[in-house]
Amino acid sequence: MKAFTTLTGIAAPLLRANVDTDLIIPKQFLTTLVRSGLGRHLFHEIRYSPEGRELPDFLLNREPYRQATILLSGPNFGCGSSREHAPWALLDFGIRCVVAPSFADIFFNNCFANGILPVVLPAEQIAQLAEAEGPLTVDLPAQTISGGGRSFRFEIEPARKTTLLEGLDEIKRSEANLADIEAYETRRRAEAPWLAVSGR
Repeated sequence: MKAFTTLTGIAAPLLRANVDTDLIIPKQFLTTLVRSGLGRHLFHEIRYSPEGRELPDFLLNREPYRQATILLSGPNFGCGSSREHAPWALLDFGIRCVVAPSFADIFFNNCFANGILPVVLPAEQIAQLAEAEGPLTVDLPAQTISGGGRSFRFEIEPARKTTLLEGLDEIKRSEANLADIEAYETRRRAEAPWLAVSGR
């Protein structure tokens, strides 16, 4: 997983409430277990016509938002079914940070597991960032997001912050505790040998 420290980029203002995971990546694109390639299907139902043509009024089909790396949105972002394809699609498009007043719990957790920073800010601060000209800068070590002469601080749990700063996925986090895990396994086998799996 790619580490997240600071990010300066275009912010796309999709300021609507209850953006659910089916809107982020519709169910017909969930058959793959490959993370790459899902970006072209991001927001498919509002990004393309039924014939598959780009809708010119949708912000991700317009410059400069085609290069967006930050998404500004409304409350309850990522609600709906618990599909990990949703953060995969955002990441494959290039989105590394989503800013919203609130997130659905499972989507929020999936973001950290995939290297996306979900930032919780009040709606009025997000509206000010949406009005800022030029790029925004997200500084994870300082826990700030700034642009257009404005700067706002966000909160994040220390463990989650470390996970992103060091680029630790679930496997790497487990490997960091490998010595403790092996010590526990050794002790457990000695204390309860009857739990050991038989080789027969």
